[in-house]
Amino acid sequence: MKLTIIGGSSGTGAALADQAYIAGDQVTIVSRSGNAPGFATVVQGSAQDPAVVAEAVRGADAVVVAVGGSKGDDRNRAKVTEVVIDAMRAAGVKRIVVHSSLGAGDSAQQMKQPLRWIAQKTLAKPLADHNEQEELVTASGLDWTIVRPSGLRDAPATGKYKALEVGQEGHLGGSISRSDVAAFILEALHTPSTIGKAIGLST
Repeated sequence: MKLTIIGGSSGTGAALADQAYIAGDQVTIVSRSGNAPGFATVVQGSAQDPAVVAEAVRGADAVVVAVGGSKGDDRNRAKVTEVVIDAMRAAGVKRIVVHSSLGAGDSAQQMKQPLRWIAQKTLAKPLADHNEQEELVTASGLDWTIVRPSGLRDAPATGKYKALEVGQEGHLGGSISRSDVAAFILEALHTPSTIGKAIGLST
């Protein structure tokens, strides 16, 4: 698979790049700094720049959006996602997985109290950004999957976590390693049954 990762130079995106390379995929990363592992093709520049993103997604089989927030820009995730969707449409690329967050969209109901209340109060701005991001993706006409992890931590993958859609029995909360999230995203990319679904993750 030719995989483009928007936000692949750090965090979950970097973990995904490593795992995808080990699995035999060809990895392209958009990086503002130009920093990236030696195995990856790097497109240097802002993920909000249409020309940069167009170059990165050209020829890709799938795209993952794993960008975080940006200081001074409460809509960074949504802005980047909009640019990515436009570039994918122009390039004829259909498959996209978006790294969102538990609490976004309709997933608050998957969280127990008081965690739900705490998240809604303390993460109001990031969740608003994720909400807009998810709305853009679900209306895009692309083959999308939304992944909504709980709190992220830097730790090795365990393979022991819950993956639930809204309406499925059980609650989510606590934390999950970025490596486990990356592993789930990589699996989802190769699993057509995840298309059109938003899936929450936590240990």
